[in-house]
Amino acid sequence: MRKKVTVVGGGNVGATTAQRLVDSGLADVVLTDILEGVPTGKALDMLESAHISGSNVNAAGISTATGDYKEAANSDIVVITAGFPRKAGMSRDDLLKANYEVIKGVVEPITKLSPEAILITVTNPLDVMTQAAFKISGFPKNRVMGMAGVLDSARMAAFISMELNVSVENISCFVLGGHGDDMVPLPRYSTVAGIPLPDLLPKERVDAIVQRTRKGGGEIVNYLKTGSAYYAPSAAAFAMCEAILMDKRKIMPCAAYLEGEYGIKGLFVGVPCKLGARGIEQIIEIKLTNDEKAALEKSAASVRELVGILGL
Repeated sequence: MRKKVTVVGGGNVGATTAQRLVDSGLADVVLTDILEGVPTGKALDMLESAHISGSNVNAAGISTATGDYKEAANSDIVVITAGFPRKAGMSRDDLLKANYEVIKGVVEPITKLSPEAILITVTNPLDVMTQAAFKISGFPKNRVMGMAGVLDSARMAAFISMELNVSVENISCFVLGGHGDDMVPLPRYSTVAGIPLPDLLPKERVDAIVQRTRKGGGEIVNYLKTGSAYYAPSAAAFAMCEAILMDKRKIMPCAAYLEGEYGIKGLFVGVPCKLGARGIEQIIEIKLTNDEKAALEKSAASVRELVGILGL
């Protein structure tokens, strides 16, 4: 029997994630959206492309305006991209509470229909929404995670590639902490063909890459004016799905629930994780310098503040 992935939210990130999954042939895909007709039309369009891409999976779309998620029953993975963007006049607390209601409205019904699923949260503010999904679902911590570090690390790798004019395939790097301005890119652990980044670039260029990584999402928003990134976020969500569905046991930075690791307890924070068929199969602890520890603690404190606002 083929695996099934449900993608909640038929906007740019969700639809592109669904398309990547269909094209790969890894799993049957269910795309959901609150809008009538939109997920059905997009899923049909993807299905009609399968003959060309050589994929042999099913794609279906459902409107959840009535709260009916039955087509998503028995999903192996649920990727949650639905949520509100921050609009003019909307405070951070307003956005938090609005998207919490979205997460609650999704997680409660879908976990009843797919009690063994693995949840991957993409909705912002990501670390907090992942914590909400964890609390609402009651799932074990290995089956709830947030997509952030894979995306942020991919952005860092792109910037390193541009700076050094080398293939991204030569580059390995990862970013810790919350998905925001306090994220913690780690140049010391970033390598090009095994060579540490600080050995290849002067400190001011490394610092510039770190800063651009932190502002990566905002840079794209500034260019697009009326939207935000979706090609790279969808690629990151797909990569996590692939690692789980293929039981790759691949080490990827994800928002994971920490219970003392890195000195952080009771909070979802981005750290390197081994992803396999059971979800997060291991949290990898690496040695940090005092400055890196302080940066990670600062990032975690920002997440904890938002978690406190929602009372999670």
